[in-house]
Amino acid sequence: MKSNWEKVKIVENREYMLGALVEPLCSWYEKNKRSMPWREDASPYHVWLSEIMLQQTRIEAAWAYYERFIGRLPDVKALAEVPEEELLKLWEGLGYYNRARNLQKAARLVMERYDGKLPADYDLLLTLPGIGNYTAGAIASIAYGIPAPAVDGNVLRVAMRYLNCEDDIMKMSVRRKMEQAVMDVIPSRCPGEFNQALMELGEVICIPNGRPLCEKCPLQELCEGHKAGREMELPKKAEKRERRVEKKTLLVFRQGDSVGIRKRPDSGLLAGMWEFPALEGHQTLPQMKQWLAEHNLQEVGVKRLKGGRHIFSHVEWNMKGYEIVLPEGQTQDIVSGLLWCGWQELENKYPIPVAFHIFLHQI
Repeated sequence: MKSNWEKVKIVENREYMLGALVEPLCSWYEKNKRSMPWREDASPYHVWLSEIMLQQTRIEAAWAYYERFIGRLPDVKALAEVPEEELLKLWEGLGYYNRARNLQKAARLVMERYDGKLPADYDLLLTLPGIGNYTAGAIASIAYGIPAPAVDGNVLRVAMRYLNCEDDIMKMSVRRKMEQAVMDVIPSRCPGEFNQALMELGEVICIPNGRPLCEKCPLQELCEGHKAGREMELPKKAEKRERRVEKKTLLVFRQGDSVGIRKRPDSGLLAGMWEFPALEGHQTLPQMKQWLAEHNLQEVGVKRLKGGRHIFSHVEWNMKGYEIVLPEGQTQDIVSGLLWCGWQELENKYPIPVAFHIFLHQI
């Protein structure tokens, strides 16, 4: 039996061919597209920044960060020159902080090689740190009007349902085939609108969680998955490996109006960010008091904080926490690298990952 990919190539006049969706999809998008700041001013820098922010982040969550970021770093030059700690502070809350670091690395290369302007070339965009096929396609098509595919999870989901295709979307070979299939049908007159229309359909109609809104879909008469009643079965993807769970006990040291934080290593998870020190495992209150005694720390008080859980792509932190109030003037080296800072510095200067915000908010 031939795969649906082969059918698309061989039976070019069948209704499920990808080319058949171009006109109804673009017409629907023109009438229904949502207003967003990066769409209102689709400069290369704005498109680039928005696409990087929207990786692993919902549009609703990214909006305020985008506007704050643009307000402080309005162009490539400003991004290239901002101190890293300030950059990470602006990014605080978005997670996946290497996205921000790669933005700056790329900005510096753009200043060095292209006089501060992102190149209007798909292949050259791919040479910049943090820019893969999808982001290069989005910048090229939306900002420069260059026909280039921008295939993300939304596009793959729409396509697999539309074609009633069971190929595993976690396979890179499937993504590459879809990129070529989109390239074959992308309209040269409006490549950016077409790519955004596919993404938009996946975000608001052909949704990932729950039943898609087929009754509102401009493609329902063409969609092979809908005809077969398989919307909820598709797309197919290999199951992810189970995340590793790590138990931690966070130590929130306080001394007067100051709080103790330390910088994480320059590589690895949350590299270069600031954190509360932690002990491995879940420590009971008696165990905490014993630990403090063993380290010759005289505390004014120890209070259990509400715990929290934070999920990364490959690991889950299950956290307990204690607020440990120390006498003012106690100067011994409590924890290696501990920095005492006030509330204003915590809010405005030092980037604290979201994983620790549940403890920060309690004190």
